[in-house]
Amino acid sequence: MEKAEQLNAEELNPKLKKRNFWSGLLFGIGLMAFIDEVIFHQLLQWHHFYDLATPQIGIFADGLLNSFAWFAAIGGLFMFADLRRWHAVRMRYWIASVLIGAGAFQLFDGIIDHKVLRTHQVRYGVELLPYDLSWNLFGAALLIAGLVLAKSSKEGRSA
Repeated sequence: MEKAEQLNAEELNPKLKKRNFWSGLLFGIGLMAFIDEVIFHQLLQWHHFYDLATPQIGIFADGLLNSFAWFAAIGGLFMFADLRRWHAVRMRYWIASVLIGAGAFQLFDGIIDHKVLRTHQVRYGVELLPYDLSWNLFGAALLIAGLVLAKSSKEGRSA
């Protein structure tokens, strides 16, 4: 890096810490949305992102979710690449934010999409309680693990 590009580490610290967080958060959201889409929408075919209309609308909604997942994940990775360029990746904190993003997406889907908006359920034709509990507890576990890891990560640690 040239001298003109080098900034005081103390000046960059808050800005780069936020960028580590947002990069990981976006990647975590995109990753979990992609996993949900591939496993539950495509392979198991348990539901579509929007099940309140025709199957064609459901598949279209799945395409929108898949596009969102890729956009979020790739955006997060571009931010990660920029952090690496500045030698400012705080890997432990970044992984924590990935877990936070994945858990937040899972809980949002389980609570807002499944129960509040009722756009779809985890699965149809079965007792929902075990599925809902598993879905939301897994999301909560990811979120809590991310928060604990973020709290325990050291401020100045880089990878």
